[in-house]
Amino acid sequence: MVTLRNDAQWALCIATSMGVRITPDNHQAVHTSDRFHMQATSAESNVASVASYLGLPTMVLTNFVKDSPISAFIKSSLRSRGMTFRGPDKDQGGAWGYRHQFNIADSGYGNRAPRVWNDRAGEVGLDLDAADFDLDQLFAVEGVKILHLSGLVAALSSKTTQFCLDVARKASENGCLVSMDMNHRASFWKGREDELRAAFTEIASVCDILIGNEEDFQLCLGIEGPEAGGEDLHDEIGSFKEMIERIREAYPRAQFIATTLREVISVNRHLWGMVVWGDGEFHVAEPREIGVFDRIGGGDGSVGGMLYGILQGWPAEKCMQFGWATGALAATSINDYGAPADEAQVWTIWEGNSRVQR
Repeated sequence: MVTLRNDAQWALCIATSMGVRITPDNHQAVHTSDRFHMQATSAESNVASVASYLGLPTMVLTNFVKDSPISAFIKSSLRSRGMTFRGPDKDQGGAWGYRHQFNIADSGYGNRAPRVWNDRAGEVGLDLDAADFDLDQLFAVEGVKILHLSGLVAALSSKTTQFCLDVARKASENGCLVSMDMNHRASFWKGREDELRAAFTEIASVCDILIGNEEDFQLCLGIEGPEAGGEDLHDEIGSFKEMIERIREAYPRAQFIATTLREVISVNRHLWGMVVWGDGEFHVAEPREIGVFDRIGGGDGSVGGMLYGILQGWPAEKCMQFGWATGALAATSINDYGAPADEAQVWTIWEGNSRVQR
């Protein structure tokens, strides 16, 4: 089991660029719809939602647009999810200035695959700067048990790359465990490969928890691995175990290394699995079928459940089981995140018990 700071005010802290997602009603396609559901979203806040819904104190570090109704919507959503947030309200700077990102998503149905269109030009999170946050107060005085970062924010801009480096260093210096989901995106890396490889390598060197798929670790950290494609999920489990040995050698500080596994049968039926290395051995949730209402956020939900287990001091195998189930839970909702009512609800998902609870 990992050692957590026992005097920390905050269980989990995330660094993120918040935005909104709009999704057509009733699983319809974007280009034929005129009614949309809007929600506040980011990969990192999706991760933190599991802990916040289960009552742990959670801190969000982000930027907002001053006097923006979208900012007000995001802040209200974070409060409703039990999250505390800090960050500057930046002046919009006119009609062509700052805004929050829009994620426009067709969740798909049956044999019509989901489609996602990211609109991130001018988002206020591009300007994340450690100087806008009192990191000494947060990490040294108040204390944080786990900091979670994502490659999405770390690669968003040169400023956010430096921001993530600064936050990771300060957290590590003050006894906070550091977690990172690699989340490689080719469009973010284009033309910045050398710069980002160096930054991701430094962040990973202070990480206690590393998350990603085979391609993430290869492209972000240069870890040798098998070529993608042509493997079923059982082969993928074996190849990931082989890669983990190389990750462990390159990053010996990491105490947990994890990935989720997914095979799409149809939009609404997936095989869902998880592999975690922790407590010195592998723990595997063999892929099994889950029902899917909306797949977006399933991986984040799994990370959130695993981190919740670590925060509870559970053995690695139990953390893996809970993470598998919170990922499956997230896939049952139109929201991008897992919102468990209690631990018991999550364990019924792991056990495969779908009977009515009275």
